[in-house]
Amino acid sequence: MDTKIGFIGSGNMAEAIIGGMVKAGYQPDQIFASNRGWDKLIRLKEIYHIQTLESNQEVAELCDIVFLSVTPDKYPLVIEEIRDIIQDDSIVILIGGGEGLAENEERFGRKVKLVKAMPNTPVLVGEGITSISFNSFINENEKQRVVSLFNRIGKAEVIEERLMDTASAVGGSSPAFMYMYIEALADAAVLYGMEREEAYNVAAQAALGAAKMVLETGEHPAKLKDDVCSPDGTTIQSVAALETNGFRDAIIQAVRANMEKMGY
Repeated sequence: MDTKIGFIGSGNMAEAIIGGMVKAGYQPDQIFASNRGWDKLIRLKEIYHIQTLESNQEVAELCDIVFLSVTPDKYPLVIEEIRDIIQDDSIVILIGGGEGLAENEERFGRKVKLVKAMPNTPVLVGEGITSISFNSFINENEKQRVVSLFNRIGKAEVIEERLMDTASAVGGSSPAFMYMYIEALADAAVLYGMEREEAYNVAAQAALGAAKMVLETGEHPAKLKDDVCSPDGTTIQSVAALETNGFRDAIIQAVRANMEKMGY
């Protein structure tokens, strides 16, 4: 029997996961969603042809894997609604920032299979990175089911829960940094005569290619950087300018700001 996957809450991250799953070959009739407002559900149904339900309880009762994709402040209320309904063998995936396994086990007040997951929005195009931790009630086969799900919409990385906030800062928030980098690089290209659309295409593909080089060659990023830098060449001049203007430190400070916002 096909696995039924449900989403309680249908915000931007839920939509990205749903869109990625449909593109990856999940059947829309396997995917169910509820939401506080119907406008978002109607839109998701029109775009992805998924199944919409009127209540959170219906999602919990029907689905084998349930994403809690509401904002963190809504977790206590939603769990109170579904804790007596969720099936014993269902897997609940927590994607709310700062929501830990232990505190949510307490909210359920029973043995529930919980996963802490931090995806990022590129799951929509099958290139996401999702950091995952499991509670003690999930067996190895169930872990593989969850990892397989996220691997179909990008890459899954199983980590210790104590590192989840760091993974969120580096993997979850960093697409915003990358978009700023691509935009700035394209602005520079336009400054020197390139058309805007061409500039975005060149900058985005360059960023994509560089990322794939890191992942697929296994080389250290510093070596890959060195390979592009000829003696007295143009690239090493650009690298020197980045260093002079605090490029590395700006990235580190961005992650630090993220971590401080989460209480570190």
